[in-house]
Amino acid sequence: MIPELGHFALILALLLATTQAGFSLVGAARGNELWMTAGVSAARGQFFFIGIGFLSLAYAFYSNDFSVLYVASNSNSALPVQYRLAALWGGHEGSMLLWATTLALWTVAVTVFSRHLPPVFKARLLGTMGLISIGFLLFILLSSNPFERLIPAAMDGRDLNPLLQDPGMVFHPPVLYMGYVGFSVAFGFAIAALLGGELSPEWARWTRTWTTVAWMFLTVGIAFGSKWAYYELGWGGWWFWDAVENASFMPWLVGTALIHSLAVTEKRDAFKLWTVLLAIFAFSLSLLGTFLVRSGVLTSVHAFATDPRRGLFILGFLALVIGGALTLFALRAPKVGLGGKFGMVSRESMLLTNNVIMVVAAGVVMLGTLYPLFLDALGLGKISVGPPYFDTVFVPVMMPAIFLMGLAIFARWKNAALPDLMTRLKWAFGVSVVVALLLPFVMGKWTPMIALGLLMAMWIITTAVVSLRDRLQKREGGMIAALIHLPRAYQGMIVAHLGVAVFIIGVTMVKGYEVEQDMRMSPGDNATVGSYSFHFDGIQDQPGPNYMAAVGHFTATRNGREVAVLEPEKRMYTVQSMPMTEAAISAGLVNDLYVSLGEPVSEQAWAVRIYIKPFVQWIWVGALMMAGGGLLAMLDPRYRRRNKTQQGDNA
Repeated sequence: MIPELGHFALILALLLATTQAGFSLVGAARGNELWMTAGVSAARGQFFFIGIGFLSLAYAFYSNDFSVLYVASNSNSALPVQYRLAALWGGHEGSMLLWATTLALWTVAVTVFSRHLPPVFKARLLGTMGLISIGFLLFILLSSNPFERLIPAAMDGRDLNPLLQDPGMVFHPPVLYMGYVGFSVAFGFAIAALLGGELSPEWARWTRTWTTVAWMFLTVGIAFGSKWAYYELGWGGWWFWDAVENASFMPWLVGTALIHSLAVTEKRDAFKLWTVLLAIFAFSLSLLGTFLVRSGVLTSVHAFATDPRRGLFILGFLALVIGGALTLFALRAPKVGLGGKFGMVSRESMLLTNNVIMVVAAGVVMLGTLYPLFLDALGLGKISVGPPYFDTVFVPVMMPAIFLMGLAIFARWKNAALPDLMTRLKWAFGVSVVVALLLPFVMGKWTPMIALGLLMAMWIITTAVVSLRDRLQKREGGMIAALIHLPRAYQGMIVAHLGVAVFIIGVTMVKGYEVEQDMRMSPGDNATVGSYSFHFDGIQDQPGPNYMAAVGHFTATRNGREVAVLEPEKRMYTVQSMPMTEAAISAGLVNDLYVSLGEPVSEQAWAVRIYIKPFVQWIWVGALMMAGGGLLAMLDPRYRRRNKTQQGDNA
């Protein structure tokens, strides 16, 4: 009965999404306040009924209702309860329901936190989001029904993929989807502005807050996924340039460009058309990621093999959204106008250049992701585009962007003097070069890539320090008090930029100084890796809730002093008879000790892989700093100030 209730709730949600879109858009066109108010109520009702559908499916998993096909395919009675609930989005149908639920959550958030928006503009925004909801709810009901019954009911389920039975599964997909789907709000703002034919600094301020929140979620979601891969897959990688990783990285790049472009539109009333285009592209790339994962066109650890009709539906929806948005852009762009002018050397020109570089970088990633698919579709053979392509092409593209990150914060709006910039930054550049050249020698290994990575990181750090010094010198009182009273947006920018520097240091050091050793070890054996010694104490069998584990015991010492005890596992999941490797990691600020068990090679001996990974934790610390910078910027009082004077449709 509960599954039927959930299915019926989704049908009602579709009807309310249609009401939301129709009443909002028609009401805005006619200036009918009653219809526009009905659109707001419909949006909240849609969220309520999608929530009922989501909770109904969650209850089916919790209660082991194996008469539901989706539950029987992705769960098992022996599965721990937290993974039973997370299994809700462990397959295709549930993940699409999570997408629709997240979209409804963002929509109802707009109705609650955007009451200061002009009614006509808000109606156009909600109408656009309602149209997107219609597409996804139709897709769920027509081709991806998570409540389909299995008759007769299964005695037990097939179990959740053991790779997904991890705490990362509980947090990573919902947080990532909050970022993915959050760009629908920026998309809605862009479409609403095009329909009204006007973009003002107020519009940019409103849009920037929502875009920053979505970008923060996407940043944290990508970082969660990277950390999960690092400890779960058993060989210490943190980014694989997998097609679906790329699908989340592309909207992140464009979203980063969008945040900076919105800042220019807000402060200088410039980049109007470019900003709208970025908002369209950011959400379009989120939809493209959905197509890649859910259509079955690629093979990935993230992808699901699905009915080809699903892929055609998503592809058609993608074409409709992108085609419709770009058509509207072409028709309304002349009315919107280009915005303010600026000089060749100015903060605007540098931010625009950085924006273009970000979009080009996203294009580079898209080319490497989609090119093999196009060749395969045309019958020209199968190829694999892997890390060598991305490392070779992506890094050089991003180098100018890193340089401009440090330069742009010193440039004046409208016009800047290049000699003045060079004078102010000569100290920062000199320190960066010296550190980049000398530090690798101190570390015991110098390569051009290590020096280049450290140069980029130090350039960001030193320019941020110089900028802070200049700001603090202009303020009276103590340094701490002056630092606290700096604008939140400025504080956020500094923290986010320093996060990029910390991230670059982590990537550079782990790629340049990582030590890896594969060996055969028996109980009592010792192995020396880098400056650490590892003693293999032995193996113990240990039962889990739905698996049996062989747990290894390793003692790591350095200079005769114990520094860590590591217990990697080799698990055999009983339902699917699938072996899984659970690495043991002793995480530190400077080094990670990483031990992974392979297969037994004799009665006593095991294949063992040991890594020393310097500064790898800095990768995720840097990502969290970026998100924290976004949070600080969002807390700037300017973005919470309500617009009390604007009453008309002037967005």
